Amino acid sequence: MQMSRLTTLTVSALAGLALTACGSDSGGTTESGADVVKEGTLSVCSDVPYPPFEDFDESSESGFKGFDIDIVSEVAERLDLELEVKDSSFDALQSGQALNAGQCDLAASAMTITEDREKNLDFSEGYYDSKQSLLVPAGSDIKAIGDLDGKKVGVQKSTTGKTYAEENATGAELVEFPSDAEMFQAIKAGQVDALLQDLPVNLDHTKDGKYEVVETYETDEQYGLAMKKGNDQLVDDVNGALEEMREDGTYEEIYNKYFEVE
Repeated sequence: MQMSRLTTLTVSALAGLALTACGSDSGGTTESGADVVKEGTLSVCSDVPYPPFEDFDESSESGFKGFDIDIVSEVAERLDLELEVKDSSFDALQSGQALNAGQCDLAASAMTITEDREKNLDFSEGYYDSKQSLLVPAGSDIKAIGDLDGKKVGVQKSTTGKTYAEENATGAELVEFPSDAEMFQAIKAGQVDALLQDLPVNLDHTKDGKYEVVETYETDEQYGLAMKKGNDQLVDDVNGALEEMREDGTYEEIYNKYFEVE
């Protein structure tokens, strides 16, 4: 997963100030007794933009859109909470910094559940199965990961895509970026030859026909909604909402909105 975008929050110093300020809100609890940072509200942090999972949308009430946003909107409604979405750097989310600082209750940011992350975060049950992928300009001589020797490959900081590239892209020069937005600008400018990251995000970059996904990788990854370590009641509440969504067909409707293959 995902990354920081072209916002001031991608600057670590400013991000730290923002986390401190957000942590000053008075907290509250839900009807079930789960701790929340703001009474009556489910505060959600996401690394934006990372379409199709999260993106900016001035026309929506929350100011955001995407698969993750629709999922947490439904979760908030089922928990009888108002939804508040905040942009944050992915590194602050996957490390637990944002949640521990009281910036938000939940991180929804195409975040893969890993053993390392579980040391600092509690996760919901997996809500999306993902793959890694290799994106190149259309017509590139790169056809597979074995062609990356001597090539520059864009990867996002603190992501499973970066880890996969480190382990499998033999001979490649990995160029690390804080966000997908910066990665995509780099490949458009010819600064890197390929991008290795989550398949749905790379697929979003193929819409104009100028780029293509030449290879995908089965990595058995699942995305989870992350919460502060020890907030067990909120984890239970979120899992309950996700289970209800699967049982009544709501999850399938949201999934098909973004990923259904015609």
